[in-house]
Amino acid sequence: MKKKISIINPNTTISMTKVIDTTARKYADINTEILTTQPQTGPESIEGYYDEAFCIPGLIEEINNNIDADAYIIACFDDTGLDAIRSITDKPVIGIGEAAYHVASLVSGNFSVITTLTRSINPLKHNLKKYGLFEKCVSVTAIEVPVLDLEEISDDNLEKLNKSIEKTKFDDNSEAIILGCAGMANLAKKLEINHGLPVIEGVSSAVVLAEALINLQIKTSKIGSYALPRDKNYIGYLNKFRPKS
Repeated sequence: MKKKISIINPNTTISMTKVIDTTARKYADINTEILTTQPQTGPESIEGYYDEAFCIPGLIEEINNNIDADAYIIACFDDTGLDAIRSITDKPVIGIGEAAYHVASLVSGNFSVITTLTRSINPLKHNLKKYGLFEKCVSVTAIEVPVLDLEEISDDNLEKLNKSIEKTKFDDNSEAIILGCAGMANLAKKLEINHGLPVIEGVSSAVVLAEALINLQIKTSKIGSYALPRDKNYIGYLNKFRPKS
């Protein structure tokens, strides 16, 4: 069965989009077409609530530019704009954060999340509570490395990541590690081998889950939470995002 998955990196950094694309293609089925893009406008990285707010319009534009996809993946670990996108399509929409949490919950009794900056910790905890998986998470920590510094990660920053994994293994008895940024996607397998426990990243998790939903022919519910937006006026420069029934 031929499938097309549209993956949107919500930030505007092309080099990060390429890392996401490489990871996605590595795990996608041979019959799956992967199209990975990023918005033309918005922040170069997403680090906190303010950046999240300004990447959503560009994210919606990318969804509208790829209406022929069978499923969509939002490739920001904060699951930026996920609920909004699920409200404008009946096709499956998966956030890489939510995907990683669910995969980890299937292979371990608990897990830890290691992200980039401290400002991301509370947003991730909020998402875990929303998804009903907070009790399975024994810690959410940050290595204090900006997102764009992960593109060509230095030895010092890689050492921070390794030390953080070892610390949560022994202090929190973590059974699995989730890497809390799309920029870490290419590090997972090597870290898994080095530390002897599952190390899960969201891009590959989202790809295989999206493929499964396409195969199952399951759509996003349009009853209640993700009902299509009501037709109404949007004033000013946001008029182009006006919902139309």
